Amino acid sequence: MDPLRRSPSPCTSRPPSPRTPPCEMLGHVGIEAVLEQLKIKAMKMGFEFNIMVVGQSGLGKSTMVNTLFKSKMWKSTLPGLGVPMPQTLQLQSVTHIIEENGVKLKLTVTDTPGFGDQINNDKCWDPILGYINGQYERYLQEEILITRQRHIPDTRVHCCVYFVPPTGHCLRPLDIEFLQRLCRTVNVVPVIARADSLTIEEREAFRRRIQHDLRAHCIEVYPQKCFDEDISDRILNSKIRDRIPFAVVGADQEHLVNGRCVLGRKTKWGIIEVENMAHCEFPLLRDLLIRSHLQDLKDITHNVHYENYRVFRLNQSHALPRGPGWVNLAPAPADLTATPGPWKVRWQAHDSSDEEC
Repeated sequence: MDPLRRSPSPCTSRPPSPRTPPCEMLGHVGIEAVLEQLKIKAMKMGFEFNIMVVGQSGLGKSTMVNTLFKSKMWKSTLPGLGVPMPQTLQLQSVTHIIEENGVKLKLTVTDTPGFGDQINNDKCWDPILGYINGQYERYLQEEILITRQRHIPDTRVHCCVYFVPPTGHCLRPLDIEFLQRLCRTVNVVPVIARADSLTIEEREAFRRRIQHDLRAHCIEVYPQKCFDEDISDRILNSKIRDRIPFAVVGADQEHLVNGRCVLGRKTKWGIIEVENMAHCEFPLLRDLLIRSHLQDLKDITHNVHYENYRVFRLNQSHALPRGPGWVNLAPAPADLTATPGPWKVRWQAHDSSDEEC
């Protein structure tokens, strides 16, 4: 036998398998300390989360944001009488640093005042889609630099909360037309605004009509079925999908109820507690956005929506100009609202146990 000829390596001769069997360990190594290292590093860097609220005026968008984060993100004051509604939709963004138990969150909220309030709402969604794609373009221009920053500031919209007016009937044509475009660009979570104006029976019937409209017009809202990674995610997300759109009530004032302070709205019939599931579904929305799916919203934004935009822009610029210090794409099109087809880039969960030799 030729001594120079080596027998095939065990890792190359075995057939590829989705999971590699664990190695038998002879003692304690301390691998679990990696989790503590990741935690310490994340605590130092902090977290970023960008949320957008879309809906008509008077649906309580600013109040809902204040209720979600229990802080005065927006001043929920009514505009003075006699002030005309602006003809163009002007987006307003505000950034705050929220700290809780040593965890810092850089929160950016983008409000869309007056969406759908005009008589002629033709292409009223263009400023919103243009802003979302503009943040993708801004991130892409930073990412393609040869000498880029170690940490690229993330201004991309991770979630868009769409406020549906409590009509009790079904989605309006404006809602359907906009949601069909919006769901291809960003994670969309629809909610029924001012749910206290509907009875429980009317609220449930309204929810079923909205769910039927979403299915009939192929509107994929978050969480999407195609991104469920395992059985536990599938069970949890199925329960969430069954309750979407959430019927929510916002309030940023505390009231005394049975000797305890609660967030709620005071009416002549009593106090509507926003954190009481018997009154509204605000706790479900808060858990989805903050406690259970915040990181997943950011992952899908980066791996799916931003990836779609990146592929779209790279295909659009056939040749990249060469430069000594950086690489720049062709100028972005004037119409940034053009969006690639739905789900052209799929995010697949890769097993961490890849084949290693």
